[in-house]
Amino acid sequence: MKQVRKLAALTCLLLSLQATAQHWTADGKGYYEAEDNGIVLYTLPAFSSKVVIEKAKLTPAGSTAPLKVRNFSFSEDGKKALIYTNTQRVWRQDTRGDYWVLDLNTGSLRQLGKGKPVSSLMFAKFSPDGNKVAYVSEHNVYVEDVKNGAIKALTTDGTDRMINGTFDWVYEEEFDCRDGFRWSPDSKHIAYWQIDARQIRNYLMLNTTDSIYSFNVPVEYPKVGEAPSPCKVGVVDITTAKTTWMQVPGDSRQHYIPRMEWANNTTELILQQLNRKQNESKIFLCNSTTGAARAIYSETDKAWIDIKARWADDPTGWEWLNNGKNFLWVSEKDGYRHIYLVSRDGKSEKLVTSGKYDIITIQAIDDKTGNIYFMASPDNATQKYLYRVNISGGEATLLSPATQKGTHGYEVSPSGAYAMHSFSSANSLPMQEWVSLPAHTALPGTEKHASRRPGTPVYPVEFFQVTTEEGVTLDGWMVKPANFDATKKYPVLFNVYTEPASQTVKDSYGTGSTRLYSGDIAADGYIQISLDGRGTPAPKGAAWRKAIYRNIGQVNIRDQALATKKILEWPYVDSSRVAVWGWSGGGSTTLNLLFQYPDIYKVGISIAPVANQLTYDNIYQERYMGIPQENREDFINGSPVTHAKDLRGKLLLIHGTGDDNVHYQNTEMLINELVKHNKVFQLMSYPNRTHAISEGEGTSQHLKSTFTEFLRRNCPGGGR
Repeated sequence: MKQVRKLAALTCLLLSLQATAQHWTADGKGYYEAEDNGIVLYTLPAFSSKVVIEKAKLTPAGSTAPLKVRNFSFSEDGKKALIYTNTQRVWRQDTRGDYWVLDLNTGSLRQLGKGKPVSSLMFAKFSPDGNKVAYVSEHNVYVEDVKNGAIKALTTDGTDRMINGTFDWVYEEEFDCRDGFRWSPDSKHIAYWQIDARQIRNYLMLNTTDSIYSFNVPVEYPKVGEAPSPCKVGVVDITTAKTTWMQVPGDSRQHYIPRMEWANNTTELILQQLNRKQNESKIFLCNSTTGAARAIYSETDKAWIDIKARWADDPTGWEWLNNGKNFLWVSEKDGYRHIYLVSRDGKSEKLVTSGKYDIITIQAIDDKTGNIYFMASPDNATQKYLYRVNISGGEATLLSPATQKGTHGYEVSPSGAYAMHSFSSANSLPMQEWVSLPAHTALPGTEKHASRRPGTPVYPVEFFQVTTEEGVTLDGWMVKPANFDATKKYPVLFNVYTEPASQTVKDSYGTGSTRLYSGDIAADGYIQISLDGRGTPAPKGAAWRKAIYRNIGQVNIRDQALATKKILEWPYVDSSRVAVWGWSGGGSTTLNLLFQYPDIYKVGISIAPVANQLTYDNIYQERYMGIPQENREDFINGSPVTHAKDLRGKLLLIHGTGDDNVHYQNTEMLINELVKHNKVFQLMSYPNRTHAISEGEGTSQHLKSTFTEFLRRNCPGGGR
């Protein structure tokens, strides 16, 4: 139910500023980048460059064209490179493809996985000693000798439902888990996840357009209320192919293991276990030889506990410090998201960041100095800034320029000496530069600015706060119509999301645009507004975010409606022309606002909504709503289908029939309820389109045209 993935398309405006596959050197003094002439090493701060892999070396024997490098990595000794190419999408990302090994000394280039299907290899990586490469193909883990190409299967039971070394749909969608195996530091073992999805039922999508006879498209999809797939972690000996399973206690169908790594040595694993409700977290140290598991750290919450994917860009890895004597952990146990330093045995912990603010994400850790770089915005929940704190104690230091108000982003080097810095605000174009830290000094000649398309109209985005009659203060943004006249009344279009997966009110470039409107919406006389209420992941403390627990479709809807009532008191807002739109969770919110508050909202455009909360996946829905066998009434009370009988305004319902995320059955269930109560509405179904509704020639433009025509017809623009 997360905000549709293609919202990230706003970042495409930054493509001219971004490099392709880019990786820091181990010492953090430079980086590698794939370019047209090969793979280039840049050394900082002078940016002296050296082509370390020429284009010719990337051309396979018998071919005239070099490999198209999607990504790459080097062996630890720097003598070999692994090239990732010919990639294919698995659900959300291109995680399947072909891999080639290049010997930098001899120049030999050899494809891995001989005999395996084309583009079937996943997550290939060198062993630490550089002698072997491990990868997943068709749900089995393999190891291949770099010198002679000998391939050994380390698992053989992989099927479409017995998944080794990677994850099923729901683990990927909700935990960002994809790469499911780890080399041991001594290159002798591999730790891996196994997901047994055999008990999960298929959701059958129906394809009626790609052949004369329709056919089913099955997706293994655990609906809310269904027990999770059993998950376990094993350690396989690469010589014997024998697996030792970690003896994590508890019913494997009532817990999750979202994190696992080697515990900074060759004899132990460290992993996190979440109970099914995701309100109890335990960390275990496991003996990799015997499988014995020992709990070292635990935490409980009245609502839910977020995992690493919420506070780190990369959900892999474990944040060890002091040569493995301590690790970092992030918790909301004191009411805010803070960093803790925990001893290896879990018996002692120290609060590293403190105060009434949230860290947003950890950007980098320098083990040598004990410095931690993190994003936060203590004074404005719509912005982001870089801070640094040391584990020895003291206040966090702001590193981002205080004069640049908005949203900062950083790719910090392993040493913390350099970073690629990006900045934008709702009213300024994105820029990017290289900086040295901690002084945040720009490296000369590196600044780049995005350019605006000629003729593109520019309208200022205004940020504001509104406090409801219940004392809840919401952040909002607004774009007023062109040639605004405060003596006239204008229609208002609200963009909503309001669920735990995303904010809509951010002081960053792209905020303030109604991307589905075909034309100039401000020139056509609409006020555009978005509000973030309780339940959104704004850095305002745990109580703000977790107020929505067991209340999706209720507390977030009430916050929006009561804030809108205040906005309707503004003299230039026309209360007879109030429209709302949203996608995914925002589509659900649109429906609930239109149904539950028909006196306020007159027009709604709902795209790919969850109309019935009992249809969505178990990890997301149970995290925020509980288990329906225990509190089914909360799911029913918050579902739009329950309130459809109260529709009085104009509704446009849009959904792709091939949506594997929010299934089209939601729209069909809602249609039945609307028909039952003789509620007239408009429907636009897109055959076989996914949750993004982007596939197929002309789809995106048609969606815009449909959106725009409906809005103009039912909520005409212009001041009156």
